Amino acid sequence: MDHTKKHIAILGSTGSIGTQALEVIEAHPGSFQVEVLTAQNNADLLIEQAKKFNPNAVVIGNEDAYLKVKDALLPLNIKVFAGENALESVVQMDTIDLVLTALVGYSGLKPTLKAIGAGKSIALANKETLVVAGELVTQLAKSKGVNIFPVDSEHSAIFQCLAGEFHNPIEKIILTASGGPFRGMKREELIKVTKAQALKHPNWTMGAKVTIDSASLMNKGLEVIEAKWLFGLQTEQVEVVVHPQSIVHSLIQFEDGSIKAQLGLPDMRLPIQFAMSYPARLKSDFPRFDFTNFPALTFEKPDMETFRNLALAFDALARGGNMPCVLNAANEVAVAEFLKDRIGFLEMSDVVERCLAKMNYVASPTLEDYVSTDKETRIKAKDLIN
Repeated sequence: MDHTKKHIAILGSTGSIGTQALEVIEAHPGSFQVEVLTAQNNADLLIEQAKKFNPNAVVIGNEDAYLKVKDALLPLNIKVFAGENALESVVQMDTIDLVLTALVGYSGLKPTLKAIGAGKSIALANKETLVVAGELVTQLAKSKGVNIFPVDSEHSAIFQCLAGEFHNPIEKIILTASGGPFRGMKREELIKVTKAQALKHPNWTMGAKVTIDSASLMNKGLEVIEAKWLFGLQTEQVEVVVHPQSIVHSLIQFEDGSIKAQLGLPDMRLPIQFAMSYPARLKSDFPRFDFTNFPALTFEKPDMETFRNLALAFDALARGGNMPCVLNAANEVAVAEFLKDRIGFLEMSDVVERCLAKMNYVASPTLEDYVSTDKETRIKAKDLIN
């Protein structure tokens, strides 16, 4: 095994983050080696990626596609596995240095826990893992001495601003939000917005789930919860400001009142590369930010009355226990139903709010509690919609 390179497992290699991570790896063949690739359903792209990057193993989540992938990769001597359990065992392989979790939603939790348990460094693009079970995940990482490197642009910005400051207490962090495609709209206008409008993000190109979450500000709510666990903060130390240009990716205020910010053009490859290469910064040919092209950078308060998801996330975080898990499960169901045109844009918040009110509160959840909370909330959310 080549020890000069970081051997990387990409969970969710066919999604938006996974494909961009492979672009970064391709640009730095001397620094990274692909060890494992996984996908849920996109067997064709997984096969194509495996042929190009020649990993040790691949996992296809959908077991119906197993033979197709296995037959395609047989001549290359690449190990092929299928199903959820395979995903959880493959992350423990001795040859892996870093696991990039770019799965969508709750599905990222168990494989991430298994990888941490096996002592692997984590590059975390799956914010739901910390939203659902932040306490459990961070405690395990601490006990195993595992680093969790954030991939979200906002959390990467905070992490970058902390370099050289880890001994200095944070007064507060300020997460920036673009405000999404509906910034400035009021409730009566939002009643009529369509899926097609919600999927048009002004600054970022992302998967459907994250794009809808950005339009509803739930994405920012999930990031607030993630930030609390990543950086060991109290709820009141996390603030959100709307910054439509998406150039300032987030800021930290220290106890002396000084503020540090990280800036750049909206390009997910930068935070992905930093998480994979840390502590080194690798040279890149990404487009450079030019101040003269942005004569005005603006900031405003988020409208939490219209975009209730952000307020609901702060409430769930303040209540703690299994409430962020309820928030996440209800939202995943609501977004899926909105994408099927079965509920309206504003009704997504109604579903989340009602689930938060109705589900049983567990103050100190175990993994089993999180699993059952997730399952029961999904059933409740679907009942509310039907």
